[in-house]
Amino acid sequence: MKYALLPVIMAGGSGTRLWPLSRALYPKQFLVLQGNQSLFQQAHLRLQALGSDDIEVSKPCVVGNEEHRFLVLDQLRELKGEPSSLLLEPVGRNTAPAVTLAALQATADGSDPILVVTPADQTVTNEAAYTAALQAAVRAAASGDIVILGITPDRPETGFGYIRTGAADADGARAVAAFVEKPNLETAKSYLADGGYFWNSGMFVMKASRWLAALEHFRPDIAKATRESFAVRTTDAQFVRPGKAEFANVPSESVDYAVMEQCPSHPESGFTVRMVPLDAGWSDLGAWDAVWQVSEHDEKGNASQGDALFQNSSNTLVHATSRLVAAVGLDNVVVVETPDAVLVADRNSSQDVKKIVSTLDSKARSEGTLHRRVHRPWGWYDSIDSGPRFQVKRIMVKPKASLSLQMHHHRAEHWIVVSGTAEVTNGDKVLMLSENQSTYIPLGTVHRLVNPGTIPLEIIEVQSGSYLGEDDIVRFQDNYGRSA
Repeated sequence: MKYALLPVIMAGGSGTRLWPLSRALYPKQFLVLQGNQSLFQQAHLRLQALGSDDIEVSKPCVVGNEEHRFLVLDQLRELKGEPSSLLLEPVGRNTAPAVTLAALQATADGSDPILVVTPADQTVTNEAAYTAALQAAVRAAASGDIVILGITPDRPETGFGYIRTGAADADGARAVAAFVEKPNLETAKSYLADGGYFWNSGMFVMKASRWLAALEHFRPDIAKATRESFAVRTTDAQFVRPGKAEFANVPSESVDYAVMEQCPSHPESGFTVRMVPLDAGWSDLGAWDAVWQVSEHDEKGNASQGDALFQNSSNTLVHATSRLVAAVGLDNVVVVETPDAVLVADRNSSQDVKKIVSTLDSKARSEGTLHRRVHRPWGWYDSIDSGPRFQVKRIMVKPKASLSLQMHHHRAEHWIVVSGTAEVTNGDKVLMLSENQSTYIPLGTVHRLVNPGTIPLEIIEVQSGSYLGEDDIVRFQDNYGRSA
């Protein structure tokens, strides 16, 4: 028997827990914390590797939001992949509605694949064990069970929810007796000694129709409202946009509260949850301390990424992105350096980083939302210097990409080509500029920048004027749906 598997990658996120590396517009799942692949890319590759003689894996269904849609496409294209669909939530409504959107999309053509639902921001160190466990879960879900992946605990952890299970079946799966809230330390120690408790990974496997039926049974309000939003969806290539007003009416609820925890409590419902153990070096990277735990350490327990030096320091994490960071006389500390913000924290307090982000938001500061380098669907820009009435940006435009046809009311711009070829619309003229050539865009002039070549185009842009904010843009034509 051949099982049709649809990977569902949950790629939403607020970018608070790994600040300042993660930001609201560049959250954790898109970060490269080690090696050369982001957490999202790692999740995609792990899921594609689940194929076997009896399991056929399709392109992933990704659930995210509008602001991250081009990040998703770009990171998949780096792996020569693409999504089967990219479901864009108009507003955040937690995981139960998000999974329901994926199930509705999966069954829209009359098929009924097995969904393997996973967050995009987790990591594992033993991919062979991960593959074996997920394949076992797929086969168990084919019978109609809802299957959750339970992490074999290696310490008394108080930051995770737990799953209480019964004895293992012949195939290694266990019946789920109950879901348990995050315990205190003494209770967590007793769970570890008992052996029948596992961490809740947030990964689960079930047929699309089975999820929809369970949600209809336990939370018909969520099922009804989500169906109404999906019914008025619009589709643009791979982008699927549920009805915004309708989705705003969907109750916000997690998968666990909506369905998972209900099944063991109501055995008469006929919905059974089983658990497959996963012992694969899993981490949800919920804070910088978790990043330190999964990193390679030197003989004193230090871990680093980027240009870092340690002197008389131990059990410390340094993540440097743009310059040398030297740590002297530190113990149990996290140091994260980015071009516009630096975090220094006790490792044991790294969960409180999100409070810094809340403070930034309350003060309307941009450091909680954007990096200095801002990614756009056409490439990126980096604000490298600024002062009264001027700003300097480094701009990269992808091959064959273009910025919008636009004008500014309050600023003029000078463009100098650093590498590549630029096609510039400047008023009623169209210019071709190559390395070391430049042009001047007067205030109020309609203009456009295009990369007609096959290599990235880089320019330096010098802005001058009375107001230099990003909202001083009037768009006339745009390839990305942003024109006025």
